[in-house]
Amino acid sequence: MQHCIEAEKEERMRSISTALPKVTASHALVNSKGFPTGKAEEFSDMGLEDEQVNATGQAMEVDSGEKRLNELGYKQELRREMTFFKTMAITFSSMAVFTGTPLYGPSLLYAGPASLIWGWVVVTFFTWFVGLAMAEICSSFPTTGSLYFWAAHLAGRKWGPFASWCCAWLETIGLVSGIGAQAFSGAQTLQMIILLSTGTNKGGGYFTPRSVFLCMYIFQTFIWAVLNTFELQLIAFLNIISICWQVIGGLVIIIMLPLVAHPTQSASYVFTHFEMAPEATGISSKAYAVIMSVLLSNYCLYGYDTAAHLTEETKGADRNGPIAILSCIGIITIFGWAYNLALTFSIKDPSYLYDPNNETAGALVPAQIIYDAFHGRYHNSTGAIVFLCIIWGSFFFCGLSVTTSAARVIYALSRDNGIPLSRIWRRIHPRRKVPTNAVWLSATIAIILGLPILKLDVAFTAIISISTIGWVGGYAVPIFARLCMDEENFKPGPFYLGRARRPICLVAFLWICYTCSAFLLPTLYPIKWKTFNYAPVALGVALTLIMLWWILDARKWFKGPVRNIDAQNLGI
Repeated sequence: MQHCIEAEKEERMRSISTALPKVTASHALVNSKGFPTGKAEEFSDMGLEDEQVNATGQAMEVDSGEKRLNELGYKQELRREMTFFKTMAITFSSMAVFTGTPLYGPSLLYAGPASLIWGWVVVTFFTWFVGLAMAEICSSFPTTGSLYFWAAHLAGRKWGPFASWCCAWLETIGLVSGIGAQAFSGAQTLQMIILLSTGTNKGGGYFTPRSVFLCMYIFQTFIWAVLNTFELQLIAFLNIISICWQVIGGLVIIIMLPLVAHPTQSASYVFTHFEMAPEATGISSKAYAVIMSVLLSNYCLYGYDTAAHLTEETKGADRNGPIAILSCIGIITIFGWAYNLALTFSIKDPSYLYDPNNETAGALVPAQIIYDAFHGRYHNSTGAIVFLCIIWGSFFFCGLSVTTSAARVIYALSRDNGIPLSRIWRRIHPRRKVPTNAVWLSATIAIILGLPILKLDVAFTAIISISTIGWVGGYAVPIFARLCMDEENFKPGPFYLGRARRPICLVAFLWICYTCSAFLLPTLYPIKWKTFNYAPVALGVALTLIMLWWILDARKWFKGPVRNIDAQNLGI
């Protein structure tokens, strides 16, 4: 008899669990036990205990981000375990405090310290417009595909597929080349650490040749790919370490470097001195020199869309995604400017920084500034090596996070059949629930992008140009679509700009157009093969092929994001 009763209860539990998705999608009012009004009594009549009722009610609770994802036509496949702090940590790591270190020297050379310092203020001002526009869209569309998914929905049925296609490929190009930019920066910092640890350029230290430099580039990229094949919780944990590393390390360098340096530059030099170097750069136009000097700030202040790429794995993503975007912009705005100030105040001799015969072979200006500060006071390079290790750690964590973002974009695009061999790249590891194949694809392409290091001096310039234009250019498509669309067609999320969205989106779009244009310009004159910025050529070829693919084939079958949930099952 008892056995029959237990069997009957189990059968009733199965019938309830089958009905749960329909109840969840109905958005009905719920009572104190978590059930739609009038249902709790029905479940009680079935003979369920209060504990069973409560457990079943908790199972019915759906995360707001997952609910919105289902409404948009996607089922939850990735693990939604990320908290706001973990999402912000990964996003912050993608931006990084010390990202602009390799560009500091060229930026200072073009137009002097005043242009570099005040250029950061101007760039951050306009970056907030872009961040606000992105945050609003992220709140409404919390999906891993992020930018290209946004573009498809905001551009409407007619232009949606084409807008989505352009945005997806710009974003993919930007993120994958972004891995290369961080690998190059990390390898350059390691090069300085090895040089100062074995002596100096003057003292017989080991300055790594191009082949070893490329090996360091490849090794870092490989490590990032390996780490990204583990569960995202490991990446989140490492990025919590990252945010602590960068905040604490950033404070140490920002505060201690000017205190150690002796003598230091005056405030008038830092904030008002304008000086061009046409004999070194070949640039005699003041406006052109300022534009080149500000590239440092343009390069540092993007990457906050990483929070959007993680929204399918973040709890309450429709709220936490936008907050993470804006929080990281705010932190980098303050820390990045303070870092530039610390370096500039600590300069000992501006003309000596670029001397190929100095202690760092003129290869990395911030390394020479830090070396001069510690050697001048303590007569050794130990402190400089420690500071450079902190900076290298920042590049390592940043590259790890960018790899995470690149893999998510490739996964999302392949989920919508947007790239060749999509079946391979959209596969999810059955146990770890991460897009492992997409991780290795992005790492492989990043390694290929780094091969010109063996021959070209301007490889880094080209890589960061491609990364910035692709990454930031991807922002422009959904923002422009949001600017032009009818407001009644937009379903706002918790973060909503209201009437302010048009002016904010307009300023953001125009600023993105300027940024992309600036990175297409030649950086040195006269133009020679060794100094040629091949980014316009590389981007031109890639985008031409992508557009031809669209015209000849993809427009016939690519319709943008592909729903993988039947609307009837959701009741929407």
